[in-house]
Amino acid sequence: MDRQSNIAKKWRILSGEGNWKGLLDPLDIDLRRYIIHYGELAQATYDTFDSDKASKYAGSSHYAKKDLFAEVGLEKGNQPFRYHVTKYLYATSSLPLPDAFLFRSLSREAWSRESNWMGYVAVATDEGKVALGRRDIVVAWRGTIQALEWVNDLEFVLVSASEILGSKELDPKVHQGWFSIYTSHDPRSPFNKISARNQVLGEIKRLVEEYKNEGVSITVVGHSLGAAIATLNAVDIVSNGLNKPSDHQPNKAFPVTAFVFASPRVGDSGFKKLFSSLHDLKTLRVRNALDVVPDYPLIGYSDVGEEFAIDTTKSRFLKSPGNLQSWHSLEAYMHGVAGTQGSKGGFELVVDRDISLVNKGLDALKEEYCVPASWWVEKNKGMVQMADGSWKLMDHEPDDDF
Repeated sequence: MDRQSNIAKKWRILSGEGNWKGLLDPLDIDLRRYIIHYGELAQATYDTFDSDKASKYAGSSHYAKKDLFAEVGLEKGNQPFRYHVTKYLYATSSLPLPDAFLFRSLSREAWSRESNWMGYVAVATDEGKVALGRRDIVVAWRGTIQALEWVNDLEFVLVSASEILGSKELDPKVHQGWFSIYTSHDPRSPFNKISARNQVLGEIKRLVEEYKNEGVSITVVGHSLGAAIATLNAVDIVSNGLNKPSDHQPNKAFPVTAFVFASPRVGDSGFKKLFSSLHDLKTLRVRNALDVVPDYPLIGYSDVGEEFAIDTTKSRFLKSPGNLQSWHSLEAYMHGVAGTQGSKGGFELVVDRDISLVNKGLDALKEEYCVPASWWVEKNKGMVQMADGSWKLMDHEPDDDF
């Protein structure tokens, strides 16, 4: 039986139907591939993000929805796990936040002063549905792109989320920064006349209705800040019943799973109690041993879901001991998932995952592998030569959002 048919048959278990009991240590081979698959969908949010402040499109997506997965390298070698993007998500914040959260262009012609591209919604194609065993709706949230100074810059204040999560008795509280990015709107911005929350919930509702007569799952993914927002989003979807068709067919609730990497904590004990009460919701938190981000915030917050521990310092491919960036990098996390041996110890790449990917945005591989550091860059940084010989910055693909 090939790996695709394995995943199509086992998807409910791989998505946490049994809370991954007996699958994490040793790590089941299909679950190993499955976690990496969703990690790659989260990594796409970094690979398309324009973080060059010289560009008037800084803070947006380089690539249009129709080309996203091809442009970030997720079509070659990834067949037949195919999706198409149905919506891009934009966020703003009513609170002042560190620069790492919301990127600003230096250009006087900036595409937006208030908003940032924050992720996407995608749905499995017909081909993808066969390989995955169901019509999978994916929500991917972008994390922070700069170094980890934001961990020290951020105030870890809790605010009530009962207004959106509808649980007055538990009064779940979440981090004010995550909450602000998720729920803020700004009438000045064409991209955030409604909040990221309302954008994503509207699209999920539309897709659930469109595919309600098929087998459907909703999978929410993210890394770092994106992992925190993914967790909040997943709880929001289930607590408000958006995983159910509007005609309220008896017992028809589509499962919701969050695969989150390097996630800071999201909320307090009330948030954890609410999370635990939602039977259609499962979350797997992947955590690297020396990564500091999952330890934050330190006081007043509770972990949710199941934790899956990796340790990239055991990899013989990486420079030792590494640093804060390499311990936190999503590509390094996926390398860790590909090779972790759990309590048995050691490291072996049982999934054939190209080690070059680790150096996409890092200098983490040992020199002997001869892979350039931070090699994921636009050709000529987006500068294109015109017919008259002059050069112009053209680093943004037209899309119907603009």
